[in-house]
Amino acid sequence: MRTPRPLPDGCLVAFYGDDFTGSSAAMEALAFAGLETVLFLATPTAERLSAFQRYRGIGIAGIARSQNPEWMDANLPQIFSLLQKMGAPVVHYKVCSTFDSAPHVGSIGRATDIGAKLFEGWIPMIVADPGMGRFQSFGHLFALAKGKGYRLDRHPTMAKHPVTPMGESDLALHLAQQTALSCGLVDFVSMKHGSGDSSLDEALAEGSRIVSLDVLDQETLVEAGRLVWERREKPLFAVGSQGLEAALAAYWSAAGLLPKTKALGRVARVDRIACVSGSVSPVTADQIAYAVVHGFTGIRIRGDKAVDKRAWENELVHVKQEALAVLAHGASPLVYTATGPDDPAVVTLREAVKSAGASLEATNDRIGEGLGRLLDGVARDAKLERVVISGGDTSSHAASMLGIDALTALAPLSPGSPLCFGHSTDPGRNGLQLALKGGQVGGDDFFCVARDGVSQQA
Repeated sequence: MRTPRPLPDGCLVAFYGDDFTGSSAAMEALAFAGLETVLFLATPTAERLSAFQRYRGIGIAGIARSQNPEWMDANLPQIFSLLQKMGAPVVHYKVCSTFDSAPHVGSIGRATDIGAKLFEGWIPMIVADPGMGRFQSFGHLFALAKGKGYRLDRHPTMAKHPVTPMGESDLALHLAQQTALSCGLVDFVSMKHGSGDSSLDEALAEGSRIVSLDVLDQETLVEAGRLVWERREKPLFAVGSQGLEAALAAYWSAAGLLPKTKALGRVARVDRIACVSGSVSPVTADQIAYAVVHGFTGIRIRGDKAVDKRAWENELVHVKQEALAVLAHGASPLVYTATGPDDPAVVTLREAVKSAGASLEATNDRIGEGLGRLLDGVARDAKLERVVISGGDTSSHAASMLGIDALTALAPLSPGSPLCFGHSTDPGRNGLQLALKGGQVGGDDFFCVARDGVSQQA
């Protein structure tokens, strides 16, 4: 191996996540590699940034995944400029590891166009992350579901995602619907044969501005990280999932640039937690069913009520009272909008939106914000120390309602969803423990693990 470029002092990776759950996964990849990382839940002030100035990873959780290109044009330039000013060698636009996007919503292509105007050089794209059950072969993305691998356009969830269904597994072809920037490829064969650099040179010579990097296993993960770190401009703009942070950490570790990580302390069981879920994933549906059998009380909240502001506020009051009653009896409430994609509540919501002449996007935003206010009120009234939010888009809106402005990782619950410590200038909120769970993340026992605690080995 060539002499690796050393790690400079200060921030190594500055990232913006297009949703909250994915942002916590990027934080996890760096933090559990021994690099102190903070995730802000809104664009931080200079004063708030100074409180974390020694941190090696700095992230901002966002909502771009649920926004249109016009919103990105109005908001992302300022955010990317702020990240650029942090002086990190790598600036990362973090996307979901199932590449959730479309030309009209969550456009990864539009975000990349904006970044390409601010940064020089090639734009690496790493989406796969074996630790999360995501694999890329010859540019095609595959994802596990219940331990079984699927090409993304045949994945049981992503092929029929309610907002961004995936009809193409070749990420370059999918991205071509969203940007005119050319996308090349460094495939796993060249990586394993030691010709990753020449393959990258060839892609760049052909005019590719974006270069997608295959990742199948630890070897290709390390090689992808090497290509990004050793072939970077200053600073380098990159696109991808938490696989980018995982690849960099894997290379830094393999190159001997990281100290041995310390064992994380045990996270103890709590008697009661409160959870809210806006996910319609079948994975989350199984987790809800498992939780109800193992000590949780499921409470359905009528998402269709959100088309009318007054009806929605009444629903929130009713469900909050029900959740507090559950807690008073020593159980843990799990409030959910649906139990998977086939739940009749999904169709009922769409019909209510259509009948009211409302916007589905605005209604979903209202649901997410309402679930956050509900969880905040329940946690404050019951003096809870740990809560969970399930659903990528839900988390992006709900977490903002909890009175915390930054997260640091405490311990892993499931790959991509760490248990976090909530930071706040409000003493009554500082220290709240929070887990943000994406729809595809976790085993059936996820909510139970969040309640019962974990112990991480060195």
